Amino acid sequence: MIQSETLELLEWHRLCQHLATFAATKLGATAARHLKIPDSQTQSEQLLEQTKEIYQLESRLTTGLSFEGIQDIGDSLERAERSGVLAGEELLAIATTLAGARSLRRVIDNQEDLPILTELVADLRTYPELEQEIHRCIDERAQVTDRASQKLGEIRTDLRRLRSQITQKLQNILQAKSGAVQEQLITQRSDRFVIPVKAPQKDAIPGIVHDTSTSGATLYVEPNSVVPLGNQLRQIIRREQAEEETIRRVLTEQVAAVKPDLERLLAIATTLDMATARSRYSFWLGANPPRFIQREDKEIITLRNLRHPLLVWQQQHEQGQPVVPVDLLINPLIRVVTITGPNTGGKTVTLKTLGLAALMAKVGLFVPAREPVEIPWFDKVLADIGDEQSLQQSLSTFSGHIRRISRILEALGDEGESNAPCPMPNSLVLLDEVGAGTDPVEGSALAIALLQYLANHAQLTIATTHFGELKALKYEDERFENASVEFDESTLSPTYRLLWGIPGRSNALTIALRLGLKPEVVEEAKIQVGEATDEVNQVIAGLEAQRRRQETKAAEAQSLLQQAERLYKEVSAKAASLEERESSLRASQEIAVQQAIAQAKGEIAQVIRRLQKGTPTAQEAQQATNALNQIGQQYQPATPAKPKAGFMPKVGDRIRVPKLGQIAEVIVAPDQDGELSVRFGLMKMTVKLEDVESLDGQKPEPVVKAKPAPVAVTPPPQNVPEIRTSQNTIDLRGKRVADAEYILDKAISEATGSVWIIHGYGTGKLRQGVHAFLQQHSRVNNYEPAEQADGGSGVTVVHIK
Repeated sequence: MIQSETLELLEWHRLCQHLATFAATKLGATAARHLKIPDSQTQSEQLLEQTKEIYQLESRLTTGLSFEGIQDIGDSLERAERSGVLAGEELLAIATTLAGARSLRRVIDNQEDLPILTELVADLRTYPELEQEIHRCIDERAQVTDRASQKLGEIRTDLRRLRSQITQKLQNILQAKSGAVQEQLITQRSDRFVIPVKAPQKDAIPGIVHDTSTSGATLYVEPNSVVPLGNQLRQIIRREQAEEETIRRVLTEQVAAVKPDLERLLAIATTLDMATARSRYSFWLGANPPRFIQREDKEIITLRNLRHPLLVWQQQHEQGQPVVPVDLLINPLIRVVTITGPNTGGKTVTLKTLGLAALMAKVGLFVPAREPVEIPWFDKVLADIGDEQSLQQSLSTFSGHIRRISRILEALGDEGESNAPCPMPNSLVLLDEVGAGTDPVEGSALAIALLQYLANHAQLTIATTHFGELKALKYEDERFENASVEFDESTLSPTYRLLWGIPGRSNALTIALRLGLKPEVVEEAKIQVGEATDEVNQVIAGLEAQRRRQETKAAEAQSLLQQAERLYKEVSAKAASLEERESSLRASQEIAVQQAIAQAKGEIAQVIRRLQKGTPTAQEAQQATNALNQIGQQYQPATPAKPKAGFMPKVGDRIRVPKLGQIAEVIVAPDQDGELSVRFGLMKMTVKLEDVESLDGQKPEPVVKAKPAPVAVTPPPQNVPEIRTSQNTIDLRGKRVADAEYILDKAISEATGSVWIIHGYGTGKLRQGVHAFLQQHSRVNNYEPAEQADGGSGVTVVHIK
């Protein structure tokens, strides 16, 4: 019960509603709204790995992971198992769900480094034969098709013939009795064909009146001559309905036979959709993946720039105030943190933010904090938060607090009268205004005893308070720590920043003085408080001033660092510009030299031609040759030195991506196509090898693809007719166009002669898709229907270039 109360106090249901908006299917949205919190750290880590892999997968895909076609078919499966007959819409939904799940599996199988998702879809059965059978029997309008059975085709042929006869007879009556009819129209009433007859002239066309217009001026009459045909039509319609139900029953039985696998398919699709929703919500929040730590191993809780996810949503969608992040760095020895400070200073928000962060990590969500995010796995998150923001105002009283705290202690596991520490306490307890609502002396004593108990029985307790006595616990027990919310005395308002190691001080007297209360009253109040308290406040004020000075220096240092980085980028840009200019000048010089050499060679060629006209001597020819060689040596540029061998990035290396102006880390080594995966910050992307360089400016070695050894191909004998065999015949019947294109491309690319493609007749969509694909394929010379003996227009022969 207390855990349910905690979820309500932390407004966990609102976060689940936000998560549901990122789901792609109805199943995923429902699961998100009723998000189950795992019972073990192993389950949480598995959910986190799913979220990480989806995050990585969607960073590679251009359009994200698609769940198109997947529907909630759970009720249909239940009805099928109970021998109900599914409607056409339900059968069509099952077929599209099978296709959507197969598409999901194909996308995941085509990617590398996704072990969790690959294992998840490994046993996913999508029954393509069942999907094809449904599409064969049910069309896009969810109606049973003529090809579903031979009997149905014959029945519908009879229906069309009979309707044509009825229509022809009625047309003849309309023409013969045009003066008696309201308009030249044939319509239907209750599956009977009728014509509109003017009420005063109803006797002109004897028949059965099936309906009357609103005004009563028109009667819808079935002439007596077509009544027998109408009766016969109704009988055939009943036969059609019975045959359609038989076909749908057969399909329903096929669905019922594989119900366990289809339920498993729905569960896997829902799991993938939930992981995708978690990934997209985490990306929207700008969150980072958490790492579960063991405080027993002296690891520190690290949550820097932690933001409240509901306030982020409120800021983005409801024009709320900017979210002020908090820093939570808690040493492994600390078991209790007391937060003090003025009201409305952000103490309660800090409690809720930490509680939601712990729960988000447990369900596989990233935490909206700066990397690294390191937090323990709490088996229980328990809270007593009763402020004006709570939905249960009645629990703001002292009795309400005590009842809820009692339930928290029961949930932790009462050790009896013993106050000995638990062997491995692993719960997070959040207490707001502990001990409030009663006599200050008794409330303070009760709060001290409670926090000391929780230090022994809980992994971590965060408590807000106004009791000054709780500030001294830090100096008596090393497991206690103080924190406070900052207050700006100049503006008399809180800054919502959390200060660690400094207890909050009272600002009531200062605020009262600045708000105009008589100074003598304030001075008397100070005397009543005592000099010791005033000295403590002065010490706290000095610590706060010292912290502000340190933060100012840190901000100045950060500014200098950013300025240095900006100057570095400017210098790098200028160096790149100079290098480009130098290359341009060198290229223009080389062009000028080549032009000079070409001109010199032309002149010497003229000399040689002049020598050839006469009777040149060997001495004259040698002189001409020497002159040519001298000019070539004078103008020909020196052979450039071989460039320094480049480097080859390895996993873990830090490299520079000049186009992006970023320094990144290699997470996947270059493949045979010269592509590698890098990461900078949260972003992961694939870049070309030629677009990166080492930190010292070296360009990488180009990847040289190994050329396949030439294979000697014996030319086919001339004038030998090609023969259809099982090797050059492809059967695409029952395939979808998208699947058929993949099979065709592979077969045509490997073919050495003509290819026979069996696509059948059907609706003609597959044949049209095949022909459209053949028209744009580079290896196809032409195509034509096969001989009648080979299948006629149901088979296409493709001639390869």
